[in-house]
Amino acid sequence: MTNAAGSAGAPDDIDALAKGGRTNIFGFLLRLAARIPFLFIAGRSYGPDLVGRFALAVVVVEFAAQLCTLGLKRGLAQAFAKSGERSHTHVAWDALAVAFVASAIASVVLFALPEIMFPSGLSGGFERYLPVVIVAWAWTEISLAALAYRRNVGASVTARAIVEPWTISIAALVFSFIAKPDGLVLSYMLSMVGALLAAFVPFLKSYGLPYGWRPEPGRLVALARHNVPLAGADAIEWGSRNVDRAILGYMFEPKIVGIYYMAVQIATLPGKLKTSFDPILSPVITSSLAQNDRKAVAQQVRQVGFWIMSAQLGLALMGSIPGKAVMGVVGPQFVAGTAAMAFLLCAEVAASTGAVCESALVYIARHLNLMLSIGALTLQVALSFGLIFAMRWIGWPENYQAAGPAVALLLAMGASSLVKSSVLAKMLGAPVRGWRWQMLGAAAAAIAVGTIFTSLPHRYEWAELVFGEPAIAASYLFVLWKFATGPEDRALLRKTPAAATA
Repeated sequence: MTNAAGSAGAPDDIDALAKGGRTNIFGFLLRLAARIPFLFIAGRSYGPDLVGRFALAVVVVEFAAQLCTLGLKRGLAQAFAKSGERSHTHVAWDALAVAFVASAIASVVLFALPEIMFPSGLSGGFERYLPVVIVAWAWTEISLAALAYRRNVGASVTARAIVEPWTISIAALVFSFIAKPDGLVLSYMLSMVGALLAAFVPFLKSYGLPYGWRPEPGRLVALARHNVPLAGADAIEWGSRNVDRAILGYMFEPKIVGIYYMAVQIATLPGKLKTSFDPILSPVITSSLAQNDRKAVAQQVRQVGFWIMSAQLGLALMGSIPGKAVMGVVGPQFVAGTAAMAFLLCAEVAASTGAVCESALVYIARHLNLMLSIGALTLQVALSFGLIFAMRWIGWPENYQAAGPAVALLLAMGASSLVKSSVLAKMLGAPVRGWRWQMLGAAAAAIAVGTIFTSLPHRYEWAELVFGEPAIAASYLFVLWKFATGPEDRALLRKTPAAATA
């Protein structure tokens, strides 16, 4: 039973989305395969205390880097579309120049005030230098956005799914023997540099050096000012996924933060599916909006929303049903984060509709979208503190209290998705939600199968992962494929015809 709402969208748009989605989903699977060794190494070799310190520092650095992109990850496509006769190479280097200036300012501030990153104090010799990777993070995002405008999503796969995760995994293992206190920080820095090289080299091949370009302060300021709403939306979306760690860092010792961080790392892997479509979704949407084809935009949002939500729901079931076994792989001391991981996985499913709708709202009603995002983040923060204090007053254990921000994220993201999808549907005059009721039947089948494996005696916990995970996935996908998908949905898994590709 497919979502068969009419659309003015060209089939080529769906083919383009499917092609880009296939490439990036393959990259997501590669990133998943590479990220698991890092989680295992970090959990087993460094322990929750060092992981907690690292987690808090990365929150601050990546938040600063997110701000320093100034929304150009999505705004660059619109800047290209409105560049007129001006060279796209010069527009791209304008974006890089703006990001470099912002990154330099942020790096100086954090270098001078390292306690913002490490509230419990510096313990290693290299921790203070962590902010130097801000420019690498920002330039990587902008380079990949520029390449995506020319439909090159392979670079994103290479940078984010191969170079970055495998570099941090291998480096973390090596440094665990030779520089343990600084090991996670140094590994992260190397991975960011590696990702930049993997993104910037193809960027130079595609756009070339900026011959005849020179930085013009007025133009750069105008570009930054125009993208402030996008930057705010990006920062808030990123903050909604990371403010929970900051709250826990304020309320609990680093060990609790480390356990929660591992739950976050496992649970947010499905969230990468949405970002997998970002590089190709933004150019397709801006192209449809340039033609004032709003029905096509609705179809694109609805289709990608279904692809992402159905995949995230399946991954959430695979992660949460045998949750204790999954967290136990990282290390026995991290099993306490099982409940948090389950809520976080559900939050990713709840957030998917709003995240995809935002891909269109940032171009149609960027200020309204920013206000809605601020409202969702405010709700999340208020619920996080409220739940922690309520459970602390009742006298519940700390690991229960630490799950409060995960519950708050689930509630806030669910509310945000409902509001943003309603607003976008009204603006486009067509439905945009990818949810289909048949997905509940697929989830029920997966739960029934998974319960069989989780009911086995504890000594057979390994069977939950070796046999239970494939069985959960197979039962879910069978029901989903049989009852919830149609020809357009299956475009994601079929080879795009040569004519459409051209």
